[in-house]
Amino acid sequence: MSGSSLATVLADRRVWLFAALSALCAATGFLLVPDRMALLLATQTGYWCVLAAFALFVWTLWRAYRENLARMRACGLAGFDWASLAVVGVGGMVLIVHESFGFKIVMDEVMLAGTSMSMHFDRNVITPMRGGDIQGAFVVLGGNLDKRQLFFPFLVSLLHDLTGYRVENAFVLNGILVFIFLALVNAAGRKLAGRQAGWLGVALFAGLPLLAQNATGGGFELLNLVMILATLLLGARYIERRDGASIAAFCYSAMLMTQVRYESGVFLLPVAGIILWVWWREGRATLPWPVMAIPPLMIHCALHTRIFTIRSTAWQLQSKPEFTQPFSVTNVPKNVVHALGFFFGKPTDQPNSYVLSALGCIALAFFILLASKKLRALSRETPISAANVFFAAGFAAQLGLMMCYFWGQFDDAIIRRLSLPTHLWMVLAIFAVLPQFPKPAVIRTLFGIVILGILAQGVPSMAAHAYNQEYLAGLETAWRRQFIADQPRKDYLVIDNDSVLWVAHRVSATTVDEAKTRREDLAFFMRTHTYSNIFVFQRYLIDADTGKMTLREGDDLGPDYVLEPVRQERLLTLTQTRMSRLVEIRDGQKVISNPGPDHVVPKDKAEIEKARAAYLENFLKRLP
Repeated sequence: MSGSSLATVLADRRVWLFAALSALCAATGFLLVPDRMALLLATQTGYWCVLAAFALFVWTLWRAYRENLARMRACGLAGFDWASLAVVGVGGMVLIVHESFGFKIVMDEVMLAGTSMSMHFDRNVITPMRGGDIQGAFVVLGGNLDKRQLFFPFLVSLLHDLTGYRVENAFVLNGILVFIFLALVNAAGRKLAGRQAGWLGVALFAGLPLLAQNATGGGFELLNLVMILATLLLGARYIERRDGASIAAFCYSAMLMTQVRYESGVFLLPVAGIILWVWWREGRATLPWPVMAIPPLMIHCALHTRIFTIRSTAWQLQSKPEFTQPFSVTNVPKNVVHALGFFFGKPTDQPNSYVLSALGCIALAFFILLASKKLRALSRETPISAANVFFAAGFAAQLGLMMCYFWGQFDDAIIRRLSLPTHLWMVLAIFAVLPQFPKPAVIRTLFGIVILGILAQGVPSMAAHAYNQEYLAGLETAWRRQFIADQPRKDYLVIDNDSVLWVAHRVSATTVDEAKTRREDLAFFMRTHTYSNIFVFQRYLIDADTGKMTLREGDDLGPDYVLEPVRQERLLTLTQTRMSRLVEIRDGQKVISNPGPDHVVPKDKAEIEKARAAYLENFLKRLP
């Protein structure tokens, strides 16, 4: 048997081995492990699996690009495209200077911040719900595994490891990612339609207020865009090189892409399509050994998804009681109307870009026709063009999934961010269509229109950010963070149903339900002056006709808790956000939080240490 034939057989065996390993790992993750054990294993192993996957991804990238890096070192600074670097730099600065850094989509971003905290301190992946200061050390006292994937909080935890723990590292990461994303957009545009097309793509995104909102937030949307586009570009490289280093980097990028957002798993369809197409053209399969580690490293993802079967609230259907299932084709017509309402809505209401929406919709229509034509002669297309055609299926599947989603209204303040992959598809469609208009004047005219759009709509919209003012949860989170910043010390306890935010800032916190069930313990802390203050966060709803204020459901501690307002503000019409101090706790008419009778402190050191140890043991048991 010849050497080439033997290599072919070995490669084929690797493919079968990979398929068998994938089936075994999928069965283990989705079926064989009991539900409760699945969540426990995901909690304990998730960090280490993502760490191993990320390390292997960096290694495969280095192997794939080491020749390019060597050539860059040989050429020095002379061969660098400084003009494109300047365009990316200016575009990124436009996106981050007009928005204030902070949590923009509270449900996702605060949970991700909490998960990064546990990854940093404990190397597990719970989202802390309770925490307290114990003799100067902040300790997480309880939490749950969150449904969100782990790659973003893992990267934030790496920043914690390198620079020290601070909640703001999530904003630092997104500030870095926005420049990486624009650089990738520039690279894709340059490959598809020339250097100026890359600049056009950067300008299109620089004028999108929605991207600015996410670039200055703590969410995973930018990382999602980076990984989708990076995977597309690595797919193009694999089509061009067809070697083991390229497919390894391509596969690991795809693997990590699926660990940013759940729905990004649909992009595995074009990934698999590209690999099979290359194998078919080559007449053989190539699968390097590093790829074999992917199925075991993905088991934790399968275990993690079991959260949707264990917790009925994971789909958040309770937020819209009129829906009974998360996905249905019956949702498509209404969601399409909402999508159009976002893409072409008023800039004061929606963080959109008329220029990108208009050019993107026109380009998508042409691109779909163009892609069907390219499919018939795909082997004659450039690698980046072929990869773009394959990934169109992924973008279409992602958009279709969002249109079937019960909460898939793109004009909703919480859901707008889910339109970002569609914005990326629009820009890639523009890149694909531009070569059909080879005259230089076309792209220059478009560039002028885009710059005009940035000046006329993008910058004013980002500067005013009126579209943020309707999202009360975001306003209240910023209000809470200002309250934290205003306190000279963190030796206080907060009772708040959104306790994760406080715990992530290393402030002792517990939930309202926990406080109500542990009334005696809170009274003990008040008697012993454990905390300088105990604060309670609440929201009041105001009746427009009578002016009567009603406490939001779930915020009421009950009549035994006596509160004194210390700060309140009307952040949104007909609501009042209030922070109160817990003054005393009663049991009927009896006050149980007042200090007890005086007693004599023992003089013997041994007795003092014994009393201190007994108090500490009792203190730990009573922590809320």
